[in-house]
Amino acid sequence: MNEIINRVSSSPIISLNLEEIYPKEERVVFDLKPFLWQELILKEQDFRKALKEVNWEVYRNRWVGIICSADAIVPTWAFMLVCTYLEPVTKGYVVGELDVLEIMISERVISNFDLESFRDRPVVIKGCSSYPIPLFAYGRMVSVLQPVARSLMFGEPCSTVPLFKKIKVLIFKG
Repeated sequence: MNEIINRVSSSPIISLNLEEIYPKEERVVFDLKPFLWQELILKEQDFRKALKEVNWEVYRNRWVGIICSADAIVPTWAFMLVCTYLEPVTKGYVVGELDVLEIMISERVISNFDLESFRDRPVVIKGCSSYPIPLFAYGRMVSVLQPVARSLMFGEPCSTVPLFKKIKVLIFKG
């Protein structure tokens, strides 16, 4: 009788689960709307005073998107001033909606990702996760892995969709 061999576990394929490296801290919005006079105008002196009274600790170790949900013209410096208060307490922040925040988080995580263990190896980027990974992160991961990996696949090691494979170049000396 032939022995059953698990080819998946003995293969050189590296499985990359983005869920394992993606930050799961809470994402919140800081809205400038409550700081506007009649939801129309930002008065600098009142705004500066109000920001000093904000409990910035509620943003500790969270990811923050800074927006203004009112249909008002808010000067750029106002968003920047909020950034100065958030900088020491948050995991990170952007001036923008939560989808922009997710792009920034993805970029930060993937830019700091150590690629050496993937060099010249077949890599499967797992597709199923219980945590919502933004589509941007998958595309960005391809852009950093393709130059180093031998091949890229999507799915599970037992059932993958091929994405990329390096072409072997043979040099004949003659």
